[in-house]
Amino acid sequence: MISAIDWAIIIGYILFALGLGIYFSKRAGKDMNEFFISGRNLPWWLAGTSMVATTFAADTPLAVTGLVVEDGIAGNWLWWNAVLSGMLATFLFARLWRRSEIITDVEFTELRYSGPSASFLRGFRALYIGLPINCITMGWVILAMQKIVVLTLNLPDTASTKVIVVLACLLIAGIYCALSGFWGVVMTDIVQFGMAMVGSIALAIIAVNKIGGVGVIKEKLTDIYGAENQILNFTPDFSAGKMAIITFGVYLGMQWWASNGVDGSGYIAQRMFAAKNERHTLLATLWFNIAHYTLRPWPWILVALVAMVVYPNLGDPNHANPMLQDPEAGYPLLMLEYLPVGLLGLMLTAFLAAFMSTIDTHLNWGASYLVNDFYKRFLKPEAEPQHYVAISRLAVILIMIVAGVTSLFMDSIAGAWKFLIALNAGIGLVQILRWYWWRINAWSEISAMLAALVVSIVVFTLPQTNEFAIQMLIIVPISTVVWVVVTFITEPVSTETLTKFYSKVKPSKIGWMLIAAEIKEESDDTNRQQTYAETRTPALVNWIVGVIFIYTFLFSIGKLLLGFTAIGLSFLSIAIISGYIMYKNLPREKRTDD
Repeated sequence: MISAIDWAIIIGYILFALGLGIYFSKRAGKDMNEFFISGRNLPWWLAGTSMVATTFAADTPLAVTGLVVEDGIAGNWLWWNAVLSGMLATFLFARLWRRSEIITDVEFTELRYSGPSASFLRGFRALYIGLPINCITMGWVILAMQKIVVLTLNLPDTASTKVIVVLACLLIAGIYCALSGFWGVVMTDIVQFGMAMVGSIALAIIAVNKIGGVGVIKEKLTDIYGAENQILNFTPDFSAGKMAIITFGVYLGMQWWASNGVDGSGYIAQRMFAAKNERHTLLATLWFNIAHYTLRPWPWILVALVAMVVYPNLGDPNHANPMLQDPEAGYPLLMLEYLPVGLLGLMLTAFLAAFMSTIDTHLNWGASYLVNDFYKRFLKPEAEPQHYVAISRLAVILIMIVAGVTSLFMDSIAGAWKFLIALNAGIGLVQILRWYWWRINAWSEISAMLAALVVSIVVFTLPQTNEFAIQMLIIVPISTVVWVVVTFITEPVSTETLTKFYSKVKPSKIGWMLIAAEIKEESDDTNRQQTYAETRTPALVNWIVGVIFIYTFLFSIGKLLLGFTAIGLSFLSIAIISGYIMYKNLPREKRTDD
């Protein structure tokens, strides 16, 4: 049961967040730069930690628990594969985004493309991503918080209860976000990250000790699920059949580059825009990937393993206890069973903080699309800065309402993850090439988005394609063929626009030689004004070294925690070597004014 002390901790955090919202409201109200990107003044550690915090929502530990229960530790490859795209964004795209000096990544479309198609794409993406796509993401975050509140407060799991819980959670986050703008979002992210890490680590330690240690967990998993179980393996059980091999192949060979956001776009790019300069942007993105993949997962995974021992056959739809039919419920149930007074309040507050951190990010980010890329661009291009801030606050409320309604129609967090990945499948390659090949145009992106949308809806309705890997193998090739054909049958972007883009952003010459020749550049560094020196190591080499570092560091921590010391130390030694090489290859300061 939740004690008075626990309630005091929870209420104290709510008052703290609202107080921050009021404190930053005047600063956020100056103009859209302040409201959406903090005046481009964030240091790398603040921008990077904000990236980490906003990707740790109330849904994340629950979804990871569900993945482990259903597919063992290897089930996490559904998101571990994104290490490849995360490090690609770090070394190939982070500084390019910062050089663009835009407010949203949707605004990029009219910087990179020209003509009516570019204008249409900007408006379409603003509405499509700002509302339906954004609200699907927010919907599963709200769903997770709803599950936690219903379980911890022992409320009846009815439709009316869900509505009340959703309204209460959204009102807290919505009011604070509308007041504070991006400054308040980032500042509370720092507090949230600390609380969430302390709470999740504390729960993992307590849960493992209660069960008798890691050795007991291994023994009981064998007793309950059989000696042949592959729960602790970091790779799928390939002996299970062709589908396991195909799924793993899709994760590592397709999903990471085919999905939306491979170049760091979205709310990650929003923090890149807000960083002080190019070097701070790169360091922020690097810190985000290190913390996101190596520091956070293992407390959740350990708790998931304990839940599988404490609640045998967790996730069985025919389980005698209706609560245990949901594999994602194991995490909050262990919280209630194991955490003492005070620590339970801290953990619930951490969940609330994680929820607010993610929700206010999506509210602010989505509002930036609706206002900067639709309202200001197409409806009212000339107005006072304060007018756009007022409209931004109204947009926050609109998105909040739509997201709340969306959450009421969801029942699976991991299922929503997979649907959203499929919905955006095939778009990623266009997002990569638009930086490195002049021939990509607005119609390339439009056709990729529409093809992925149509094909994914069809595929998800066919019972014979209910495997995620099969869905991706259908959606990605079809959408890719569509956008490639469309690219070559439509007119290229105007030379004037391409020249301005190349001169401003300075991508690699590879794929831009025709444009570079137009402006008679002798080298990639001609007329480039940089604050920081480029390394001589190619960006792709840094990407490969960075990927090796993240994966080996991730695996070393897991193996050491699970008692596989020798292999854990082997992974750790590779991580140290690759990490040192990566550090030596980071761009250095040319002058002291950062």
